[in-house]
Amino acid sequence: MGFSKATASNGGSSTAHTASKFKQFFTGKFGAALALCLSSGLVNAAALHVNCTNNVADTAALRNTINGSAAGDQINIHGVCLVNQTIVLKGGRSYLGDIRTDGSATQIRQANGANLPAVLASDSWDNNTAWVGEPIRIAHLQVDGNKANNASGTVGIMVRSWLAVIEDVGVAKTSGDGIRITNLSKNNTALTSSMVNGRISNVFIEDVNGSGINVVDTGNSITDWDVIDTWIGTTGWHGIYLANAAGWKVRGNHLYNIGRDAIYANRCWATTIDGNYIEDFGNAGASAANYGIACAMTTGNIASTIIGNKVFMLKPLMNSTTYRYIGVPAINYAGSATINVVDNVIVGNNTSTNNEAGLYYSTWCPCGGGTTLNVFSNNNVTNIAPNINPTTYQYSKYQPYGTLNYFSAGK
Repeated sequence: MGFSKATASNGGSSTAHTASKFKQFFTGKFGAALALCLSSGLVNAAALHVNCTNNVADTAALRNTINGSAAGDQINIHGVCLVNQTIVLKGGRSYLGDIRTDGSATQIRQANGANLPAVLASDSWDNNTAWVGEPIRIAHLQVDGNKANNASGTVGIMVRSWLAVIEDVGVAKTSGDGIRITNLSKNNTALTSSMVNGRISNVFIEDVNGSGINVVDTGNSITDWDVIDTWIGTTGWHGIYLANAAGWKVRGNHLYNIGRDAIYANRCWATTIDGNYIEDFGNAGASAANYGIACAMTTGNIASTIIGNKVFMLKPLMNSTTYRYIGVPAINYAGSATINVVDNVIVGNNTSTNNEAGLYYSTWCPCGGGTTLNVFSNNNVTNIAPNINPTTYQYSKYQPYGTLNYFSAGK
């Protein structure tokens, strides 16, 4: 269905009448999404401006401008904004800075001693509703958690909105996660709706105590998102952690100095993890297994893929830590799961006193058994030292709980 401006019989425009019908026809989340995305003139969006002065008075200026805005509006933020309250982002709006990369960048910075749960957050998270927030777009700005002068736990950007877009954004110095995408609200109310079709791209996340990107999904709401062309460096925990990876695409990202797993995808189902570059992982020294890329499978006829990634270990290994470069750590339910792991390049550290596995495939299931894992595996694996099990060198096929069907033209 297409929409265009009409011309009245008297030669004037009937845009206002058309817009009225348009808004009546498209209500709810579809109306908000289209109001945000379309620039056809049918929706009369306003461009609002906030000029920050690096003072906590910026908090009120931001909140008042956002609260006074309408769906479809574009909030333009300039300068350094010092905030001592979470900036709640109303849905159906764009939040745009000037630039994120130089001395004139737009920056939203947590004030000393504010101890916020989040610097920026979706309105549905703050309102504790059981329904997902309307779409938001955040672009061309920096978020500074100022962790040196605040207590632990601050998240840079808390997202509880569907069709959200976060692009050309920098997030740094958070005592919690850089970006958290969650089905839970501020008081842990869970969504009763889906929260699909979001995108994170061209984002730089660095120096965070939690995970770079953390997806929290206690139900089955957050599916079919993309994390593309993003840099994540120096995390206390995971680089990218997906509690629900169904339908997700994780592509072209660069991760380094990662505390635990670089990319851990749980509930893989039609999941794509491709073209990522991982320099190292497991730097926190946790005794549990640390993965460069992990895909814990969901059973069914829908396969997942791990293709064309570069997983390296450019730092010394720790004796107490287990390193698995690419693997399937589990199958979540009884039944059969299928995955292709092909065209990846794995280069280990070749330290014989440590536990390394280039490729690791397990049929373990919390259900207790009855699983089958079908793997097609063909990769370039080099410089991996012997595992604690001295008979296993380049890969480990671990199958005490179910059946592993392993098809390989190489490794």
